Amino acid sequence: MNIPQIITRTALTLAAILIVAGCDQKKNDVTPSAASPVSKKTEYTFALVAKSQSNPVFQAARVGAEDAAAELGKKLGVKITVLWRTPNEDDAQKQVENIEQLVLQGVDGISVSCSVAETLAPAINRAVDQGVAVMCFDSDAPGSKRFCYHGTDDIECGHIIMRELAAVLGPGKHVVAIPDGNQNARNIQNRIKSAVDEATNYPNISVRGVYYSKEVPQDAAAKIEEVQTANPDIDGWAMIGSWSLFTDALLKWEPGKVKIVAMDALPAELPYLTKGVVQKLYAQQTYRWGMRSVELLADKVILGKNPANVMDYSELPPVTKDDVQQYEQNWKKWLRQ
Repeated sequence: MNIPQIITRTALTLAAILIVAGCDQKKNDVTPSAASPVSKKTEYTFALVAKSQSNPVFQAARVGAEDAAAELGKKLGVKITVLWRTPNEDDAQKQVENIEQLVLQGVDGISVSCSVAETLAPAINRAVDQGVAVMCFDSDAPGSKRFCYHGTDDIECGHIIMRELAAVLGPGKHVVAIPDGNQNARNIQNRIKSAVDEATNYPNISVRGVYYSKEVPQDAAAKIEEVQTANPDIDGWAMIGSWSLFTDALLKWEPGKVKIVAMDALPAELPYLTKGVVQKLYAQQTYRWGMRSVELLADKVILGKNPANVMDYSELPPVTKDDVQQYEQNWKKWLRQ
C-alpha cells in the first residue's frame, strides 16, 4: 500500500469515528419529550395549601388537583399523591406552619394561596432553598421565590366588576359600594384598587366606601345588610368578593332594586341569578386552580419544564340567568356530589 492510499484510508477511518461520536453526542443532548420524566422516581407528592377549609372555591380546587393527579400519573407512568394542608379558617401563620411541616415530610412541590403575601414569602423561600418547587394560586406572593402564579388577573378583575356594574346601572346618578374581605390579601387589595380606579371613568357614579368583613358568609352578609340599611341611597354593589352570597341571607332583597355584579358562580350564588337579585356573576376557574397547580408542578418537578409564563392567568367568564343549569351540573362534578 503506497503512502497516498494509507493517508486516504486513515482519513476515512477518522471521519467514521467522528460521525459515530457525533451521533452519540446528539443522543445525549436530546431534550426529554413532554411525556418523558427526567427523574427516576416513580412516586411524587404535591400539596395544596389554600386559605380556608370551608370556602367552596378551595373545595373545588382540591377536587381539581386530585383529578389532575390521577390523570397525569397514568399518562406519565408515575404515582402522584396530593396532600391537602389548609387551615380551618383564614390564617397566614397556620399556612406558614403547614408549609414548614410539608417540607419536613419531603414533599416534591407545593401550591399555596397566600392569605398574607408578606407572611408567606419567607416560608416559601425557605422551602425553595431546600429543593421544594413552590407556586402560588389564587393569591400570589410575587416577591418570593415561587416559580409561578396561576389564577385570576385580579387587577383586570376589579375593572371588569365595576365596568359591568356601571353598564347594569345605566344613566343617571348612582351610589355604589364595595365589600372587602381579608384586607391583607394581595388579590383582594388589587381588586379593590382597580375597581375604585375604574369607577373614576363614570362621572355619574360615586363610591360610598369599601366595607370590611371577615371572609365568612354570615359575617359578610350581615355587614352588607348593615351598610345598606345605613345607606339606603346605595343602588349598586361591586362585589369583588362574594362571600355574602354564599348564604341565602340576601335572597329576600327586592329583585333589581339594588344592582349587584359579583365574583364567582358558586352553588349558593346561583339562586341569586335565578331570582334576579344579582344581575351577573363572573366565575373564577376554581376547579382549574387545583388542576392547573398539579399540571404546573408536574411539568416543573417531573418533566423539568418551566412554565411559558410566570403569570399563568385563567379566564373569568360571565354567568347569567341563562347559564344557571350548566353551572349547577359543573358543581356536582367539582364537589363530587
